[in-house]
Amino acid sequence: MRSQWKRFRYRLEWIGLRLATRLVPLLSRKTCFYLAEFLGAAMSILDRHRRKVALSNLEVAFGDQSSIGERRKIVRQSFQHFARTVLDFFWSPRLTRENFSRYIELENFDETTHGTGPERSVMIACYHYSNFEWLSLACGFLDLTGTIIAQEFKNSLLDPIFKKIREQSGHELIPRERGLVRLYKVLRRKGRTALLVDLTVPPNQGAVAIDCFGLKTSVTSAHAWLRERTGVPIIPAHCEPLPDGRYRIIFHPKIDNTAGITHQQIAQACWNSFEPYVCKNPAPWLWMYKHWRYRPTNAERSYPFYAHYLRPFDEILQRDEAPSHVTSTTESPELADG
Repeated sequence: MRSQWKRFRYRLEWIGLRLATRLVPLLSRKTCFYLAEFLGAAMSILDRHRRKVALSNLEVAFGDQSSIGERRKIVRQSFQHFARTVLDFFWSPRLTRENFSRYIELENFDETTHGTGPERSVMIACYHYSNFEWLSLACGFLDLTGTIIAQEFKNSLLDPIFKKIREQSGHELIPRERGLVRLYKVLRRKGRTALLVDLTVPPNQGAVAIDCFGLKTSVTSAHAWLRERTGVPIIPAHCEPLPDGRYRIIFHPKIDNTAGITHQQIAQACWNSFEPYVCKNPAPWLWMYKHWRYRPTNAERSYPFYAHYLRPFDEILQRDEAPSHVTSTTESPELADG
């Protein structure tokens, strides 16, 4: 009975997604903007659990710097920014190489990509800030097409729809299984890739511990490992919303002088280039996500209500905080197996 209900629910999700891909591109940009404002505000009220997570995240990140009223406003706006990202994702088949610059402007692109060689072989380190989907599409239109690991859905019927839209500017999406090995091979051939680097990763999955708003969190070290193994520079980048419904993509300075530093220090450098933007305008970040799932044993500050103790997290904290003057040589589990 349960499996029948699941199949029925998955089919309904597929129908809803197909309708969205057909109907949303028919909307004007102004309609998309106002619809997202409405839907995001409604979600911030109806989705009580994620609203609670977002409020807790803001409280531990900013403390007394913001009042409860300000935090509630940021939560509502964060839901609205995420709704814009989703609606604009379904609208994005209307983007082309010829017209995308009408909707997306660039900052520091030429300066950042200068010196990356004729192939412009780079890793783009991205964040869940504003329209990260359009950041990826814009890179493709800018001839920075690359190979990207895709997160599969529990409902496999949805994967082809998302894959088609995400590949429309020339990217290739690959499954997570042995994905890091494939990225390694791509970069060795002077290719390109992009990775979202602000997701919480279990400590036993090649993670490093970084400071994020003064709190320790466990994030991927894949970009640092790939940098060490291939020599390809990392370019952090994020997408900012503009008042008129357009976006600005900001490319940060390259991270390419990494001799003698650890994977943790490389990951920390990526975050440090981004955190000031979140402090200046926090709402576009995905505050309803559980950014601090693990709490250190002797935490000096409060952590969100959902954080819990995990011994492997303490172990990577001790490892990453130990003095080191050489880059970590830890093998990728995937590469070691193959």
